[in-house]
Amino acid sequence: MERVYHKAKNHQEAEDWDMDQHLRMTPEERQSAAKELRRRVYGDKTVDVRASIGRK
Repeated sequence: MERVYHKAKNHQEAEDWDMDQHLRMTPEERQSAAKELRRRVYGDKTVDVRASIGRK
């Protein structure tokens, strides 16, 4: 994933650029970004919630 930097002049410009960036990404790119953020925040050894449902 390529890092992109954009410095906005105001809040509206930042919001517009953010929305445009999301619209330009493919679903696969958005999913990859979400997985990377989850890995950075929670680490590599997290339990999949779907696997824990029904285990009581």
